[in-house]
Amino acid sequence: MVERLQKIIANSGICSRRKAEELIIAGKVKVNGVVVDTLGFKADPNDDIEVNGQKIAREEKVYFLINKPKNIISSVKDDRGRTTVIDLVDTDKRIFPVGRLDFDSSGLMLLTNDGELTNMMLHPSFEIEKTYEVTISGQITEEEVATLRKGVVIDGIKTSRAKVTLLRYNANKNISFLTVTIHEGRNRQVRKMFETLNYEVTRLNRIKEGPLTLGTLQPGQYRKLKPVEVKSLKKYLETK
Repeated sequence: MVERLQKIIANSGICSRRKAEELIIAGKVKVNGVVVDTLGFKADPNDDIEVNGQKIAREEKVYFLINKPKNIISSVKDDRGRTTVIDLVDTDKRIFPVGRLDFDSSGLMLLTNDGELTNMMLHPSFEIEKTYEVTISGQITEEEVATLRKGVVIDGIKTSRAKVTLLRYNANKNISFLTVTIHEGRNRQVRKMFETLNYEVTRLNRIKEGPLTLGTLQPGQYRKLKPVEVKSLKKYLETK
């Protein structure tokens, strides 16, 4: 079964589909010894395909769900030598995080070598819902919660409608607990949403992304997704 060349390269795990397209255009890809520099080219995954002189092979796809602790970098490596989410997972596969969580945030992250799935989850058009547990300083009002639901202006652009639920207020500590669900991926979006109302987020923990939930995983713990979970995730993306 033939597929677009960039998809085959992304599925091998050596780079994303976008990067594969750039390499094809740059003439860095060969199929059966012949340079291919057109994006519409289709090949058989069993063809002899080379990228930058390196022969690719179909890589077994792996999917890890991790509870990222605070003060861990959500990237493959860090130029300052800090611990990354990749350092927490024991695998011989070349995996990468799907999206990111801020250094001072915690919670659910997916790590995988599936470039195709990663591109789908990160593309804005898929509008993947992400749910967070949020703790803020002060007592937020229901009127202010309603304002967040409708959208607020951060960095000059209004946020999309959000699902915001006020869970409780602790008078002794003067803190409020909420859950927030958004589908955008703007930089530090949840924190900035509350900043518009002069509230500081003191804890931000992602508990759900699409059909994936954190469950009982403790900070720093991870597990492989079950085949049924991978199937459910892909089916979820197909409906977006």
